[in-house]
Amino acid sequence: MRINGTRSICAGILYVLALAQQALAIELVATSEDSIKSAASTATYGMMTYYSGNDTGGIPGAFPSKWWEGSALLLALLNYWHFTGDDTYNDELSVALQWQGGTNGDYMPSNYSSFLGNDDQMFWGLSAMTAVEYKLPDRSTGFSWLSLAQGVFNTQKSRWDTTMCGGGLRWQIYVYEGTGYYMKNAVSNGGFFQLAARLYRYTGNEEYYTWAKKTWEWSCSVPLVNNKTWTIDDSTNGQEQCANGDQIQWTYNYGVYFGGCAYLYAKTNDEYWLNCTTGLLNTLFTTFFTEKNNYIISDWECETQGNCNNNEVLFKGLVTSWLAQTAMLIPSLYDEILAKLQATGQGAANSCTGDNNSTCGIRWTTGTWDGTSGMEQEISASNTFSVQMLPWIKDTEYGPPVTSTTGGNSTSDVNAGENESAGSSASTSSPITTGDRAGAGILTVVFVGGLLGMASFMFVGA
Repeated sequence: MRINGTRSICAGILYVLALAQQALAIELVATSEDSIKSAASTATYGMMTYYSGNDTGGIPGAFPSKWWEGSALLLALLNYWHFTGDDTYNDELSVALQWQGGTNGDYMPSNYSSFLGNDDQMFWGLSAMTAVEYKLPDRSTGFSWLSLAQGVFNTQKSRWDTTMCGGGLRWQIYVYEGTGYYMKNAVSNGGFFQLAARLYRYTGNEEYYTWAKKTWEWSCSVPLVNNKTWTIDDSTNGQEQCANGDQIQWTYNYGVYFGGCAYLYAKTNDEYWLNCTTGLLNTLFTTFFTEKNNYIISDWECETQGNCNNNEVLFKGLVTSWLAQTAMLIPSLYDEILAKLQATGQGAANSCTGDNNSTCGIRWTTGTWDGTSGMEQEISASNTFSVQMLPWIKDTEYGPPVTSTTGGNSTSDVNAGENESAGSSASTSSPITTGDRAGAGILTVVFVGGLLGMASFMFVGA
């Protein structure tokens, strides 16, 4: 009897825990605006619990051991605000996006510039460009969002390298960074291509189109972009004059290129760029959104083996944000893209049942939490939940990315970043002071209060 009673108690505890797990799962109903906003809010809150840039002694926007990830977090905040309308985090977003610009306005702050790759800097440029297109107000002092994007473009075009493979950007900027200096990779060149395309659409400046077209054509001339099969390899060896690609497939490599093509088609109405967009999307969908996985996105290069690193966890979340932009830029692709985003959103929500606090996992195709947790998981989930609002905003003034003639008002500086000398900009990454925290500081209290409230709820429930 005692043994049976103990078993009954244990079974009861397990049942209560299972109910608690379900109660703390993220519920996502594709047809419910409130459900989507709640899911996005939960994941974004979880993401921001990892952010200490607003604390005394913290550095806004910076994660010193993984600097580029700061741009991914800020991009997720931009998407969250744009798609849901919730501006809770906009003060922190604005401070951090400005803080990492460097004194030359090109996202080469001296604290980090000595070990950056072209892809690292490029992601910050794309985040600044997103702020421009979503009409985040320029700050009253410092650099405008548009000039920061232009600063990245100008410094990167100056690094165009014809000594290996006839052109392109190297992966790493400096020779002491090792083998990456001799690699030409898809995300660096595709990201530069997308940035140039977006600057062209926004400003109408033909120089940006010249560089976008040049980068695209070069990418297709080497084993990065195959414009016959529409496959993209991750990198190619410059010391071998880019004779072969590595045949490694990642979602975000497709994302940077199809995003650039979509922006160019939206600006030029040239069928060539529409064909490039659809060609890449078709391969993206058949490769990473498979029927076997219920059309839920998967970066299977690492997910299958369960060995994704922090960088790789972020890739598919970035892609969902570029898919949403593409759907708004090219309405003929809207239905197909939305179907993939909604399937993926449901998969992501099913993964957010971890640690009794709606923690999200890496693998969204399993139907449940995979036992992993981290800032990167929350960033990707935040992006994916935010873009589920696409049906509600696509035809509003808060929908498609704006241009300088359709509501954009960020200040231009075509010469931004041109005084850069090998990443020698003075530091703007000094620790934050009490004054810098004004306005945004209350969020830290909100986070702590929320965590304590959640902890109290769990202990009472136990």
